[in-house]
Amino acid sequence: MSSAVGEAPARARAVALPASRARGIRRRSLGGLPGASRPSLIARLLTMILLGAAVIYFMAPIVWLFIASTKNAGDLYSTPAFSFADWNLWKNIADVSTFRDGIFWRWMLNSGVYSVLGSIATTLVSAMCGYALAVYEFRGRSVVIGAIVGSLMVSGTVLAQPLYLLLVQLHLNDSVAGILLPGLVYPFGVMICYTAARASVPREIIEAARIDGANEYQIFFRISLPLIQTGLATVLLFAFLGSWNSYLMPLLVLNNNDLYPVTVGLASWSQQTNSDPHLATLTLVGSAMSIAPLIATFMLLQRYWRGGVASGAVKF
Repeated sequence: MSSAVGEAPARARAVALPASRARGIRRRSLGGLPGASRPSLIARLLTMILLGAAVIYFMAPIVWLFIASTKNAGDLYSTPAFSFADWNLWKNIADVSTFRDGIFWRWMLNSGVYSVLGSIATTLVSAMCGYALAVYEFRGRSVVIGAIVGSLMVSGTVLAQPLYLLLVQLHLNDSVAGILLPGLVYPFGVMICYTAARASVPREIIEAARIDGANEYQIFFRISLPLIQTGLATVLLFAFLGSWNSYLMPLLVLNNNDLYPVTVGLASWSQQTNSDPHLATLTLVGSAMSIAPLIATFMLLQRYWRGGVASGAVKF
């Protein structure tokens, strides 16, 4: 009997200890301070208001674009911006598809080719550069990393004119190569791949592969690339979005209307709306249709993109 009585407090302490640890974990998760609790009602309301304002700010233009795409040229200017009129969406899509022998779909195909080929090539180049900086030790490595980080602060608009002059000297203006080559240099992608390689590619695996007789290309393509696929997906997504939305460089480089991407093509329609008001509706419908590939790409790579952005938190 005495042994049973003595064991009861011991069992109670054993049960109470995990509970106290659980409370400590909960306090740490709520801010790390003793007695921390849920945020106040005012803080939660303020957060919800700010998030709601952000959603409205980003979604309002898309909602307006969809509503405007359903109107004809007359209703576009005579009805409120966020109210529907006569439903003409399907007719507008048919008009966009047949206007000037379907040049819009040629522009969409051009954008697809530039974006797919460009993003794949950019991702591969960024992966090679980031992997080399993360794995190999060489003189001047820190200087190269510093130069890449510093180049992130240089706007692409500043480099547009020098790049155009360089492409003209190389006789690459008004060509597909003139669109794809400047996009291969992507400092942000290099840093994403650099941080991903440092965090996900152990040196022990590389040394073991070298001992087994694998060369550097085999180590990179067969071992390292699968380990940094999250970072690769992130670079691929951002490179695709940047290439699809690119406007200034194609505008400078291209003179042939058949080589225009959809951004430059729609801008040329928009500039002609004064002489042909019908083009205003076609421009809006084409803009709405051009968003679809971006949404599809983002949805396909979303889970990789989240992890890739988190990998950017790794210290260089």
